[in-house]
Amino acid sequence: MAQSNLSLPRLAGPVLLRRLRRADLAAFHAYRGDPAVCRYQAWSPMSGAEASEFIAEMEATPLFQPGKWAQIAIARAKDGALVGDMGLFVAEGCKSAEIGFTLSPAARSRGYASAAAAASIQLLFEHTAVPRVFGITDARNAASVRVLERVGMSRAESREVVFKGEPCVEWVYSMARSATGET
Repeated sequence: MAQSNLSLPRLAGPVLLRRLRRADLAAFHAYRGDPAVCRYQAWSPMSGAEASEFIAEMEATPLFQPGKWAQIAIARAKDGALVGDMGLFVAEGCKSAEIGFTLSPAARSRGYASAAAAASIQLLFEHTAVPRVFGITDARNAASVRVLERVGMSRAESREVVFKGEPCVEWVYSMARSATGET
């Protein structure tokens, strides 16, 4: 399957998945700098300059490139305003893929994360040969657990880890290509 950026923008119910762009900087920097948003994320807050550089890099990063994360925008469908971002990762050899999502606190409980996650899984199955997509979350992150389960992922593994210097349990969710009807 061909690598493609033609798959974006993608309308998915209340959200539009699209490339991050320079005009997103203020919103991106605001929610990515919120300590409550960062709690369960592997990244840390960025300076304004780092956020600007990151957005510029993600504008140019090819989607579905094995071994490299690509971050795309989760925007409100009605006005295109940035409400979060979605990470897409394809493992080397297209053996699997992973999704990750971040949402602005003001955008939560509106179905945005579920719509974006479902559309991202569909994109990965449409444009790569991966047989399975994963989502990994801290077991205490009830909102992420609900999203992963709502989109049809099943808990495949539980593992004890140290995350940001604190012991925790991560839950690994997965969905097989066959579960989506894709062949």
